[in-house]
Amino acid sequence: MIDSLKEALTLSPDNIPLRMSLADLLLADKQYSEAAEQYKQVLQRSYGHQKAQLGLAHCYFQLGNFSAATVVYEQLEAQLTDHDLLRYIKCLVKDNNLAKAAGLYQGLMVLQPAMADAELDQLFRLPGGGPAPDESDDEYWETEESMFMEKPDIDFSKVGGMQKVKEEIALKIIQPLQHPELYKAYGKKIGGGILLYGPPGCGKTFIAKATAGEIKSKFISIGLHHILDMWIGNSEKNLHEVFDTARRHAPCVLFIDEVDALGASRADLKQSAMRHTINQFLSEMDGVSASNEGVLILAATNAPWSVDSAFRRPGRFDRVIFVPPPDEASRDEILKSLLADKPAEQIDYKKLAAATPEYSGADLQAVVDICIENKLTESMKTGQLSALSTKDLLAAAKQHKPSTREWFGTARNYALYSNESGHYNDILDYIKKHKL
Repeated sequence: MIDSLKEALTLSPDNIPLRMSLADLLLADKQYSEAAEQYKQVLQRSYGHQKAQLGLAHCYFQLGNFSAATVVYEQLEAQLTDHDLLRYIKCLVKDNNLAKAAGLYQGLMVLQPAMADAELDQLFRLPGGGPAPDESDDEYWETEESMFMEKPDIDFSKVGGMQKVKEEIALKIIQPLQHPELYKAYGKKIGGGILLYGPPGCGKTFIAKATAGEIKSKFISIGLHHILDMWIGNSEKNLHEVFDTARRHAPCVLFIDEVDALGASRADLKQSAMRHTINQFLSEMDGVSASNEGVLILAATNAPWSVDSAFRRPGRFDRVIFVPPPDEASRDEILKSLLADKPAEQIDYKKLAAATPEYSGADLQAVVDICIENKLTESMKTGQLSALSTKDLLAAAKQHKPSTREWFGTARNYALYSNESGHYNDILDYIKKHKL
């Protein structure tokens, strides 16, 4: 049938029903790349053809091109069938848009419980599709605490560079614990919040963990998956329990990664459930139901412009600190640490650091990984262990471009045109200094 339709299309290439029949058959036969091409041909001849768009999105989904599928599904959200909606939700999860995915999945389960998906149930705290766990139970939290609580064995001495960031954290968090009587005399509470922002891979999580090690306190690290729950009210309950856990172990550093997802601007949210969660977050930070004395809240984001402005009010995240890519001295230290246990010749770290401007810590790790992969290939061919050299690492650096440039391209627009409060002056200073 497929061959017959292809032959027919050579005689009538603009026959849309014929081409759609071929595309649908290819899709059913799991020939996703060919089906996608046929759907594209339909869309070239009939712009906005809804069935072709959905078919193309389905092909993208099966091919693992989740971002492209998301774009199509987003445009047709109101017209999606239950199966298309489930695929859309999975695409959102793959793109790390968990907030919207949770809201859509919750709505789908209310209307069509038979569409339950085990993977999504587990992600949104519904193992086996059963009832949500009773998270007010002390036994549950005793088990949970061990999953995301630790006592770090690193401190600021392990953090290369970041002097300004360390000084800000010391003033806000460390010194109040070291001199409680002095702060008490001035009526200053021990605790508070700091929002760390900057390009990905520049050490925001590492500095948070080192802060806990510096004051020898417990460190609780949470992400969106610890909080979000598809059942109404459970996300707020989860958030309350996390803060309560931190209060029980004060002094304690509570670190919230990707806070822009949990503290998104309420003006941009259509799902009322997420608005309630954000309001609960604000309430917990204010210590409405219990004192946050001794709870040190650090949060990290790559997109500070997406965080609700209410979080930057004094008493919440009243310190917003820019974490830039490591400077040359810091890159020198990072490279030494990355290559410490690797077979290497005498490495010229200063030359390497000078050759990698704008590289984040994660970028430097990628450079070392590329170099090692090249050496492994060489060693397998010769049968001898080949040591890493400065020349090898410089060649690897040319293969990997710094990922921070894309971030600064986005940040520049916000710093230039949405900076009435001056929050992004540090970005402008960095761009000007480094001529980005």
